[in-house]
Amino acid sequence: MPRIPTAPVAAGALVAGYLTARQTKKRPLGGAVLAAGTVWCGRRWWRQAGPGATAALVGLQWGAMGASHPLAKKVGAWPAVFTVAAASGLAAWALADRR
Repeated sequence: MPRIPTAPVAAGALVAGYLTARQTKKRPLGGAVLAAGTVWCGRRWWRQAGPGATAALVGLQWGAMGASHPLAKKVGAWPAVFTVAAASGLAAWALADRR
């Protein structure tokens, strides 16, 4: 079975979480989608990169969600979500998937 890289899952969880919250008008449901993606990635990060990188990537994932809110006031919602998703995906690739 081929190894699935975590970078697109981490980035996709941010995008899917936002889309879920927007479409359902239930922010906790969007958070649950983000949490599910982060847990899946976190388990892989732990095995691939260890506890330090995992803590950094999980913190970045949730920090990116938080940072998207003030960024959205400056550039708009979707550009903000795509920007933080790209940053999260790049970090996941650099710290875990590249190995």
